[in-house]
Amino acid sequence: MTTDSPARAESAHLRPRGSSQGGLRQYNERVVLQAIRLHGALPGAEIARLTGLTAQTVSMITKSLIDDGYLRKGAPMRGKVGQPSVPLSLDPDGAFSIGIKVGRRRLDTLLIDFSGKPCARWSLDYRFPDPEDVLAELRLRFTAIRRKLGPLRRDRLQGVGLAAPLALSSWQSLLGVTPAAAQRWNELDLREAVAGLCDWRVHSMKDTAAACVAELVQGRGRGMHSFLYIFVDTFIGGGLVIDSHLRNGLTGNAGAIGSMPLGLPDGHGAPPQLLSVASLHTLEQAWGDAGLADPGFDGPEALQAPWRDVTRAWLARAAAAIAHAINGATCLLDLDGVIVDGAVHRGLLDELIAATQAAMRRSNWEGVSAPRLLAGTIGADAGALGGALLPLHANFAPDRDLFIKEHG
Repeated sequence: MTTDSPARAESAHLRPRGSSQGGLRQYNERVVLQAIRLHGALPGAEIARLTGLTAQTVSMITKSLIDDGYLRKGAPMRGKVGQPSVPLSLDPDGAFSIGIKVGRRRLDTLLIDFSGKPCARWSLDYRFPDPEDVLAELRLRFTAIRRKLGPLRRDRLQGVGLAAPLALSSWQSLLGVTPAAAQRWNELDLREAVAGLCDWRVHSMKDTAAACVAELVQGRGRGMHSFLYIFVDTFIGGGLVIDSHLRNGLTGNAGAIGSMPLGLPDGHGAPPQLLSVASLHTLEQAWGDAGLADPGFDGPEALQAPWRDVTRAWLARAAAAIAHAINGATCLLDLDGVIVDGAVHRGLLDELIAATQAAMRRSNWEGVSAPRLLAGTIGADAGALGGALLPLHANFAPDRDLFIKEHG
């Protein structure tokens, strides 16, 4: 599973168009940077073709971006005729950004460079996060990042992107969390607390929406107009992209696939939600009920003995529930496809996708067309990477409305 090729990315709906009119220099600089970010190293003539800018405008802008340390020249490429062309690419040291994902089982901190590639990562595992422990860990990581970048590159750090569930205290009964532990999160403004640890601007977003951002910007989403994104984690969740823009909705509920009901209310009460069936927490519980130790999800053990039979039983139930949710979503949304990723070993993800495809074939699609089902390309880093992309996008991308909702 790889990201889309440059040829495919060329038709990406994210592609910006510039203007050669005066007064738009900063916007045009962002258009050029975005074109190179989407397509990779490009000569000036190709940048002009993709952006609609004149060759003269592109020449002026790229010279300025090279001088400012955002672009660098590659080796000249000789064509059949004319002078050799010089490809221009993003300079990895041009800017840096920090991404943080505060999950229900793990805290991930990621430092990425201007090209979006990770250059350092740290993780802290726990049964349920304690606010004081999380903030203490982040204080240590910020110190380590300052030390790693040094005084020269430190000034190029653009900010922090924070990815976390809308309410870490939700579904506390499923997790076995005490009301007192959950209440500590209700009393904390996490974005404000993280901002108090550093002098960088802190952007924030729901964790599964941030994971969707990573897929939209650096994965399969670059070539898809509208898609539902599903991320399998401690609790399954997702994001919704319509017309190449992440849609959060009025209260952030858009794409909250984990809360989708799996049936109709009856005399016994409300039906179960998708997250109670298709989440990794449910699989952890099933292993425990079978007297098995938790092998974790980073390696292939979940599909090996003695966990294999329990895992496959969970796969069958989870896949049927996910297929049901996809069927319902498709009846409301005209989607190019559905992308499924997760904080799991790729072998387990592949098994889940195959089982979901089989379950979709058993679903009733009369009146609607079943969407394509695709594997995500980012994996467990998706939430932290999506968070790290927020400051880069805010400072360098031309479309400020693509996925950022500004916080005060």
